This record gives sequence, structure tokens and C-alpha cells, in this order.
Amino acid sequence: MNLGDQREAVKMAFDQLRANKMRSGLTILGIVIGVVTVIAISSVINGLNSQVSGMVEAMGTNVIWVFRFPVIGVRPTTEMLTRKQLTMDDALAMAELPHVVAVSPSLRYQNFQFGAGMVTAKYGSRKVQSVTLEGDTASTKDVYDVDIHEGRFFDEREEKTAANVVVLGHDTTEDLFQHESPLGKEVQIEGLTFTVIGTVEKQKSAFGGGKNPDDNYAYFPITTFHKLHPEILDYWISVKFDDQKNKAAVIDSITELLRRRRKVANEADDNFAIFGSDSITRLWTQITGSLFLLMFGLSAVGLMVGGVGVMNIMLVSVTERTREIGVRKAIGATKKIILMQFTLEAITLCALGGLIGILLGSGLAMGLRYVLSSQVSLLWVLAAFLSSCAIGLVFGIYPAWKAANLNPIEALRYE
Repeated sequence: MNLGDQREAVKMAFDQLRANKMRSGLTILGIVIGVVTVIAISSVINGLNSQVSGMVEAMGTNVIWVFRFPVIGVRPTTEMLTRKQLTMDDALAMAELPHVVAVSPSLRYQNFQFGAGMVTAKYGSRKVQSVTLEGDTASTKDVYDVDIHEGRFFDEREEKTAANVVVLGHDTTEDLFQHESPLGKEVQIEGLTFTVIGTVEKQKSAFGGGKNPDDNYAYFPITTFHKLHPEILDYWISVKFDDQKNKAAVIDSITELLRRRRKVANEADDNFAIFGSDSITRLWTQITGSLFLLMFGLSAVGLMVGGVGVMNIMLVSVTERTREIGVRKAIGATKKIILMQFTLEAITLCALGGLIGILLGSGLAMGLRYVLSSQVSLLWVLAAFLSSCAIGLVFGIYPAWKAANLNPIEALRYE
């Protein structure tokens, strides 16, 4: 089939589209829906993957966490929930281990109940609700490389003296002080007054738009936090080590240390958990794997429906153009030419549906950027387009074969 025949086939395909606009539009609707689904979901997955990677990187790939039970991707059992809590002395002992750069034990208090008991920060007539309170040591800034927006983080002297100072999260600062500088101002939290000495930059969020709960925080020296909530002693310990190659050695050292300090029998399992940012990555990979299967299922249904529609319209086209096919055969068109002509028409029809789907899907993905993280992937755009063309080839073969095998004499007699 030469270039002229190919051009003629494409021209005939577009002539058919123009002649039957409504029928053609409904025919490629399934293709459009399938491609839009591929582009939209793959863009969201791609954007969220990028956000999660950035968030994990911000946490630090050379930081591991120690807690009395695992909290990432695991539902705690009754045994886990009743385990003995970690202590400040455990954290101080970890700081003495080889390859450990810094250790930060943390305590946290959250209360999202409506009404009495809700944690509220006040400054003058302004107030912010649902504030999370966190007690940290001065070493926190070394473990997490805290990104201070204004002012400073509290130091060891303020920690030792239980000074009434606080570092506020980004959203807490904006809501309380708006355009004022917060430094040196006093805020009221749970009946006590604290001097603002610093504010934290906006935290990265894995899910894009909207407010990030991690920005509505108040950070205190851990000794100051004890004045607010002396009942909370459930330490979360963050350990920063020097090099990735020493990660296994550090985990082994912490495991041995805690088993000894917590008097775990040789044959018994650990009654604590050690995990890192790779746990978040593994959990996210599992989630995106499920999203991928959902995307594959939805898009496959749409493309199959579209393929059936294309086969239907091509069979109708063959019937309507039976006499035309007879004339073409009478003047020398071979089976191969007729086969290629109708196959190319089906591919062109599906390719048009694919292009429309790409445009709509990309537009939808761009709109989703204001709600969720979304990033259009050229690889998935290409895959969606090639899939739509493949649908045209697969479902266009039978109508094309039927057209190619028409008896020219009977075709010429067809009315």
C-alpha cells in the first residue's frame, strides 16, 4: 500500500467522521474515557510520588525512629499497645552509640475533640484551634535540620530551665499574627503564657493543596512541655546516624541496647520497633500499586467499550460502502489494499479519540493540581495514545477482513 493509498484511506476516515458526526462521537467516547482515565490517574500518582519522595527526603534518609510499636503500615495489636514506654534515659543511652550523630526524644499532645479540651493558641483577640503540642530537645534541630523561617529554635539553656518559650508552625503563625512579626510576642496556650522565639517554614505535604496539619504546631522545650502535660511520657525517639553504610550497624546497636535495658529474654521478640523513611516508601508503593490496578481496570473497560463501538461502526461502514468496495475492486484494488484501507480507517478513528482523551485528561490533570498533587507524565501520555491506536488495529481487523473478502460482482449488485 503506497503513500497515496494511505492518504486516501485517512481522507476517507475523516470523510466518514464528518458525514456521521454524532455516530462517530459516540463511537470514540469509550476510547476518550479510557485515555482520560489513564492520563488523570497516572498524573495524580506521578505527582503524589514526587511529593512523597520530597517529604521523605525532608525527613532525612539517615534518620531512624524508635517507638514501642510500629506505626507505619501496621495495625497495633493489644500486646503492642500495652508495652512499656521508652524513656528519656533510653534516648540518652542511644546518643552514646557508635555512628550516632544526634538523638531527639519527643512527646506529643493532640486533642481534636470539639468543645472543652480542644487545644487553642491565643494572641489578643485571635485564636487558632486544633494546635498540636510537641515537646522536643534542643538536638531536634540537628536531627531534622529544622527549617526556621524567622527567629531561632530553643537551646539547651532554655531546655534545662524549662523556659516558657515556643516555636510556632507556619499556619499557626499566619493565623495568629497575620502581617505582624511574631518574635517576642506572647501567646496563651492551655492557661500558660509563652514567648514566641521562632517560626518554622511551611512543611511539605504529600497531598498537595489544602492546609497541612503539620503546619499547625507549637514546639516547646521538652521540660516546658512537662509543665503542660506531665501525664504524657510516651517518647518517640529520632536517631540520626552518620552514613547510610552504617545504618544496619546502628539498628543492631540500638536493638541490643534496648533489649538489655528493657530486659527482653533471649528467646523473646523485641518489645519495641525501629523503622525509617524506607517504611513510608514501601507503604506508599503498596498504595500506588493498588491505584495502578484501579487505573488499569477502569481504562481497560473504557478502551474495550470503545473498541467494540469502533468494530460496530466499521461493520456498518462496510455494509454502507459495499458498492463502493465493488467498484474499487473492479478497477484493480487488491484484497491487501482494501484490508489496509479499512484497518487504517479504524486506527485513525481511535487515534482521534486518543488525542481528544489526551487533551481532556491533561486539562483535568492540570485542574487537579489545585486539589491534589498532579504531574502529567509524557510516558503515560504516549502509552495511552499507543493503546488507543492498538485498539483500532485489533477491533478494526475483522471489519477490514470482511470488506477485503467481499465478492466484487455481488458487491456491485448491492443496492
